[in-house]
Amino acid sequence: MKNYKIYTAVLLLTLFSISCKKDFLERTPGVALSEDEIFADPAQAARFADNAYNYVINKYVRFNDHRGCVAQASDEAVSGNSEGTVTTLNRGLYHDHSNGASLNDIYDIWKRMYAGIAIENKMLARLADVPPAPPATVPIFQPVRVEGEMRFLRAMSYFELTKRFGGVPIVDKVYDVNDELNLPRSSFDDVTKYILADLVIAEAKLGNDTDYSASDYGRPTKGAAQALRARVLLYAASPLNNPTGDKTKWQAAATAAQTLMDGRYQLQASYSDILNVPNSPEYIMIRIKGNTPLAGEMMQDFSMSPGSGGAQGQMNPTQNHVDMYEMANGKAITDPTSGYDPQKPYLNREQRFYDNIIYNDRPWQGRAIQMWSTPAGALDYSTTITYTATRYYCKKYWPEVYRTVGGSTTLLNYIYFRYAEVLLNYAEAQNEAVGPDASVYAQLIAIRQRALIAPGVNNLYGLKANMTQDEMRTAIRHERAIELAFEDHRWYDIMRWKIGSTTIGVPMKGMDVVKLTNGSFVYTPFVLTQTFQKTWTEKQNLYPIPRAEIYKSKGVLTQNPGWE
Repeated sequence: MKNYKIYTAVLLLTLFSISCKKDFLERTPGVALSEDEIFADPAQAARFADNAYNYVINKYVRFNDHRGCVAQASDEAVSGNSEGTVTTLNRGLYHDHSNGASLNDIYDIWKRMYAGIAIENKMLARLADVPPAPPATVPIFQPVRVEGEMRFLRAMSYFELTKRFGGVPIVDKVYDVNDELNLPRSSFDDVTKYILADLVIAEAKLGNDTDYSASDYGRPTKGAAQALRARVLLYAASPLNNPTGDKTKWQAAATAAQTLMDGRYQLQASYSDILNVPNSPEYIMIRIKGNTPLAGEMMQDFSMSPGSGGAQGQMNPTQNHVDMYEMANGKAITDPTSGYDPQKPYLNREQRFYDNIIYNDRPWQGRAIQMWSTPAGALDYSTTITYTATRYYCKKYWPEVYRTVGGSTTLLNYIYFRYAEVLLNYAEAQNEAVGPDASVYAQLIAIRQRALIAPGVNNLYGLKANMTQDEMRTAIRHERAIELAFEDHRWYDIMRWKIGSTTIGVPMKGMDVVKLTNGSFVYTPFVLTQTFQKTWTEKQNLYPIPRAEIYKSKGVLTQNPGWE
């Protein structure tokens, strides 16, 4: 977050353990303060509250420190060198994965979210003990805003847990070392109610975007609380959590999203740099990453091709994902009238394709990207084909300006909420609540206009007129897959929609590229080897509760179905 210092934990409180001396916090090595002393000092209390931000998710590449991401678990991409942490997840071996790498999407999330919740609970419990700050105190302790931030962060932590695990234990107070910490799971609905109650208070306590100075950029605002509510309600209304299809839940989600559609936010003009600008009218809440040296960053090791100075080049979009991008006229490539040519597969595609995907022969950093083999099948090892399993790289994670030559720096924001998601949330919920009315069409049209899709004779930007609810549902899900590609949405959308069998449990494909002696290319889609295939069963709609937590609870925590 811009100019936003986050201090190392002074007291690490997790759900099941306290790992330092009771009632003591370390400010700096060798300097101990009692808990009472911390909360008697507004500056120290502000630092304690800021520490909660250390436990939120803050980067896309996080499965095992820096070489795996959620996109590789979904149908968006595969891991180009078969990284173990990702492949175990792909094969449905979640228990192996969850007890493996220190930074992953299962056990690490469980531990991190509850560690953050413990800090937020402590801050809320001691809020009244913090005296008013004297003039010129740095950092300034603002009790109203601090309460709003703590409740927002606690709500967000519980949402990150419920979207992965379903119902989880609610920890709503500060626990002493002698208290019983083996808590049972609450239902998904009860945790959702708890989240929404926190957000009511957070919204009232947080300021508008205009109330925050540059040094506060990245803290949650009133808009962020509203955006989180809209997402929470959307997940609660989805098939996984709403098996009866209760339309009132969908209507609540639509109403929550509509609250943000009042002119405060708007789509930024260009989609191409959606992750790479320091501020945007589209950003509701982001973790801004300032310019830092490229060397050692995930861009070099994870996303960039070795031929451009990278080391791994593991982020490889699948042909499954690439085929979802329509033509510039808004027609699917399967439409015989679309103009798609299988031997010129990258010609005249919609703009977001060029913004998200790096493909063979694309001009890139002063030369053409090479992802081809010779007719005899011998790879040209001076090219990037050695490292990409699918013959694609992810432009969204590797903007062209990022290169090791010349000491390039990176700027890749982690987006918590942006306005395009709000429009898609509204469209999905409204369609499920009342059907594909004009307001549903309007949101998709706005997003497709920004993608430079041709308006067509009816100004529907490639959308079919008079769609049924089922047809519109398909269109909305398609639009989410493209617009929000590689932004930590697709994998969880697949889970909440319960569509893994048709998206994950299908062959993952790449594009074979052969360069002929005359310089032309022959393109042939192919099924990737078994190493890159993914497994899907219905139990994967939820993650398993980490086994270590089940064992520690002495039978109090129950496991998700199918993971026993």
